[in-house]
Amino acid sequence: MIALLTGVESSKKSYYTELKKTVDMLQKKNMQLEIMNEVMKSIKIDMTLEEILSNMVDKLKSIIQFDRLSFFLLQNVSLTLINVFPENTSTIERGIDLPRDNSLYWMALTKRQVMFQQLEYPTWNFNELEFLRNLKLNSILVVPIYSKNKEIGVICIGRCFHEHWHSEDIAFLEQLADHLAVSIENTQLYNEVLRSKQEWENTFKAVDDMIIIFDKHVNVIQMNDSVRHFLKTHHHKDNLLLEQHYKRLANKTFQTEKASYQEIHFEDQSTFELYTYPVYNNKNFVYGVIAYVKDVTEKRKMEVQLLHSGKLAAIGEMAAGVAHELNSPLTAILGNSQLLLRNVKEDDDSFTLLRDIKTCGVRCKDIIKSLLAFSRQEEYTFQSFHINDAVKQVLNLLKYQLKKNQINVITNLYEDLPMIEGSQQQIEQIIINLLLNAKDAVEVIVKDDKEIEIMTSLENQSVKVSVRDNGIGIEQERLSKIFHPFHTTKEAEKGTGLGLSVSIGIAKTHGGSIDVISEVNKGSTFQLVLPLQPLTKTEVSV
Repeated sequence: MIALLTGVESSKKSYYTELKKTVDMLQKKNMQLEIMNEVMKSIKIDMTLEEILSNMVDKLKSIIQFDRLSFFLLQNVSLTLINVFPENTSTIERGIDLPRDNSLYWMALTKRQVMFQQLEYPTWNFNELEFLRNLKLNSILVVPIYSKNKEIGVICIGRCFHEHWHSEDIAFLEQLADHLAVSIENTQLYNEVLRSKQEWENTFKAVDDMIIIFDKHVNVIQMNDSVRHFLKTHHHKDNLLLEQHYKRLANKTFQTEKASYQEIHFEDQSTFELYTYPVYNNKNFVYGVIAYVKDVTEKRKMEVQLLHSGKLAAIGEMAAGVAHELNSPLTAILGNSQLLLRNVKEDDDSFTLLRDIKTCGVRCKDIIKSLLAFSRQEEYTFQSFHINDAVKQVLNLLKYQLKKNQINVITNLYEDLPMIEGSQQQIEQIIINLLLNAKDAVEVIVKDDKEIEIMTSLENQSVKVSVRDNGIGIEQERLSKIFHPFHTTKEAEKGTGLGLSVSIGIAKTHGGSIDVISEVNKGSTFQLVLPLQPLTKTEVSV
């Protein structure tokens, strides 16, 4: 009857004893289940491995007696000590790797079996025996942790007292290890995703070029710091222009599912390349678009300069040949015209014709001289000189022409400029060309306040000479052509189109450059930039 009611085979005499054991066992199982649930509930995906283990140990102590617990994690191909409880019960340092050969811990992990050893009378001499004995432990239980086909690590539980492990406790520890394996694997995956996300975000933020990410509705869901910097430092009109272009191109990419390209030109003369790329999901559907915007202003300038340099080199070779070929017949023309003019009176019909021949010959001679300078057939010596002296010398030469045309000349010369190395004569030629161009620019328009300003300055280890006028200005489409040989809009008697070509050649020979900013009907500013560092060669061909 008792067996039918309680499920316990017992005599009446021992009924209460057996019943108490059964109740205690059920209570212990219930407590184990409660502890298991509490451990699993308390583990969060963003917890560290140390936090997970510490949380487990605190709850485990309430149902299983032990003096020491350690955790070894399989990292790559090494079994590494990660944590010990209590913390002061370790004879080896954290982070140390256990040798695989003759290891009790490795055997438990590879065989996926719980290993038990009495340390006082061990069944075999395993590697960990010595340092475990130093901890004065009586026995050790090694529980493997693995998930499906993946080995994760081992939990090592040590006792200092003599007591056998119950099969129920071992079964509970195996179940706990299974749950712990899932938690550790989830934590590792979470940390791996978090680390990848952080690396991606760091890269995303560190990129100097602009990156914008759109969802399927072409809404901006993320942008890097470069985009924010652009929006803060550019005019509202430029921001609207950028938004207009990247939204249009993103829509195009959604429709075509192909990468798209657009070049954007802003008011500040900067140029940007805009690329949009489709983002596919695992079903090969486009669910987003990435826009990549790169500032190519300097790249475009360099391309233009390289193209210009190539043209200059080709034209220079041609110019040198033409100049030499024309020199001989031109000498004869000028000489003969001068001789004939001596023998002809001014009222003679042929006098005007001969004078025109001589005038045209002189003009041709000047063109040939410019061609020779352009093709670098003349030599000059570099010497130390003060740029302000060159400016003053040029102003003395041109002051009559400028005053005659009622042009107000403003000089603003920085007095503490250092000396530079170069040919003062050739630098003066550049300044003359810039001033004459400025004079011609202000003469074209009708205004009373015709003005030219020339100033010198020191900036970034370079000396700068700026010539500003309030003349007619230059159209944007012509700015890239003004340094081309023979490019001019002046009348024939006012120029050959070689002045700026020769000037840029001289500037480059000095390691410098000429920059220009211009606006139609408002004026232009030409800036000659010369480095302070002297060139290595003392003689340079121009």
